[in-house]
Amino acid sequence: MKRLMILFFSITSIAISQQKEDNLLSGQLYYDSQIALQQIPNLSIKNDQSIESKKKSPLLAALLSFAIPGAGEFYSERYLKSAIFVAAEIAAITLGLIYDKKGDDQTIIFQNYAHTHWDVRRYARWTITNASSINPLVNVSEYSVFNIGGGVNWAELNRLESAIGKYYSHRLAPFKDQQYYEMIGKYPQFNVGWDDFGDENTPFEYGDPLTNNFLFYSKERGKANDFYNVASTAVIVIVSNHILSALDAAWSAASFNKDLNISSEIKKVDFGFRTFYYPQLNLQYSF
Repeated sequence: MKRLMILFFSITSIAISQQKEDNLLSGQLYYDSQIALQQIPNLSIKNDQSIESKKKSPLLAALLSFAIPGAGEFYSERYLKSAIFVAAEIAAITLGLIYDKKGDDQTIIFQNYAHTHWDVRRYARWTITNASSINPLVNVSEYSVFNIGGGVNWAELNRLESAIGKYYSHRLAPFKDQQYYEMIGKYPQFNVGWDDFGDENTPFEYGDPLTNNFLFYSKERGKANDFYNVASTAVIVIVSNHILSALDAAWSAASFNKDLNISSEIKKVDFGFRTFYYPQLNLQYSF
């Protein structure tokens, strides 16, 4: 009875596949079993093609994840890993944007402080007044540091700084240049430009205690740099996340194909003096 049921289900499966075609089955068990046997190779091919269509492309998975981290893992049906890469991407982007904005806001704060408390004219006046005492070879009359309107001639100021040499290790960068804001809060030679240092008659020696405004400004500018450093680190994490996700997606796709195994075989069933065959399909998927 069991063997008859097996044969019945085999013939039925073939009948269903042929129902919309030529209605080849005759209704007689012997002949129908022979027809079923003839259809077994076609059945196996269809199943193989179906499994082949389910395989994942490692290259496509890698490209998807390189564009959007986690997309290749989702395509490879590794949903937990996909969620992890997506979460890492969102977190890094959010952190980068937040700290870049913090850096921009802090930059406005320390720049406004510099505009209020540091003056290039104060620095230039002190430099002209003390140039000869610092370097007796310097004749300040040869340098037109101030123009007729009272503004500073930057090129002449830089030329005077170069001539003095001692204490003047740097040439003041153009106003509002990134280096300008860095120099006035980093090098002691620019200490004299802060409004709590004094006037051009205040004596100065390299290594004098830095003014409170100098120190406060340096600290505020350092905060902005720290914010930008965090934002830069977030960018590195984002790029790394794209690369790692692409590599993992390719591996996940290859692993998916490896875990998806299919095999088909023909089982032999003896009924008295007759022998019948039916297809058996084995599908194994590892989670």
